[in-house]
Amino acid sequence: MTKRSRIKPPANRGKGHPRVAKPGRLTMVDLGRIAGVSPMTVSRALRDSPIVKPKTRARIFDLARKHGYRLNLPARNLRLKRSHTIAVVIEMDPSPDRPLTDPYPLTLLGGISQELTSSGYNLLLTTLHALDSNTINAAEGLILLGQGADDLGVHAIKQLGIPWVVWGAPRAGHNYIVVGTDNEHGGAVAAAQLLALGRRHLIFIGDLRHAEVAARHRGFADVIRNADDATVVIRSSPFSFHGGAQVASELMKEGVAFDGVFACSDPLAMGVIRTVVESGKRVPEDVSVIGYDDSPLAASFVPPMTSVRQDWRSGGNLLARKVVALIDGRPVASEVLPTSLIVRAT
Repeated sequence: MTKRSRIKPPANRGKGHPRVAKPGRLTMVDLGRIAGVSPMTVSRALRDSPIVKPKTRARIFDLARKHGYRLNLPARNLRLKRSHTIAVVIEMDPSPDRPLTDPYPLTLLGGISQELTSSGYNLLLTTLHALDSNTINAAEGLILLGQGADDLGVHAIKQLGIPWVVWGAPRAGHNYIVVGTDNEHGGAVAAAQLLALGRRHLIFIGDLRHAEVAARHRGFADVIRNADDATVVIRSSPFSFHGGAQVASELMKEGVAFDGVFACSDPLAMGVIRTVVESGKRVPEDVSVIGYDDSPLAASFVPPMTSVRQDWRSGGNLLARKVVALIDGRPVASEVLPTSLIVRAT
């Protein structure tokens, strides 16, 4: 009877055959062995860190997907004593007139979320009035969407002592990091368009206590100042459809003659158009109206609305990048994105 010998597997498989943990239990060390890099490189690659070359990052991502690796964020955060959480604070209080499902702030949030997710950060969403110590303690950094009237949102946030950036417009004498669009240019191109259409009795609608609106008015007024026969009436209003409709209604009741309107948000402009049309006047034959934001509703509104475009998605990306850079101790500067006039039927 022949005695069978049992063949033992080799004790050392060598560098070309790294040991792999059981499915679902792969560690960062295991993934590093498979990729032929250090666990630190794996960690950086999975956080999409620019320190790791793009080709290496892509290869590690592919291997992680292939082997079912999942980054254990709670364990990593506990080990590093970091939360990897960014608080996004919306300055406005949601209401039926201004819900969170509007393009602002939803498009900004989309850009922020996309960038933070790819950087390995969590997003914690709240409003300024609901902000509490639990949120502050859980966050490594903060993004404020909107400075608030008279910068009230900024004054509340800058006392917290954590890295933060704000979506808005720079204020003279302030040293916080701002990401926003060229509001002065936006106001200037709106004024130039109304003058080119022969409009001379103009209405500017917006709350000048907000830094962005004040900048839009500066650009608008600078252009109008050079047109000797043009007049401007300024009316304050919330950024809502109802606000625009109410201003237009009040102007007509007061007997204020106007043939051109620049409203500092698309909902404001839509409210103006609806009220003007319901009064028996025609848009744009009798009154030209320009909005601000070029939200998706502007193109589908009847008539399709002329509006100043600002790129909220890119703004959200920038806000996220800058707050992460501040957390990492890298130099950060404020940044202004371009605006452009999208001419349609109003």
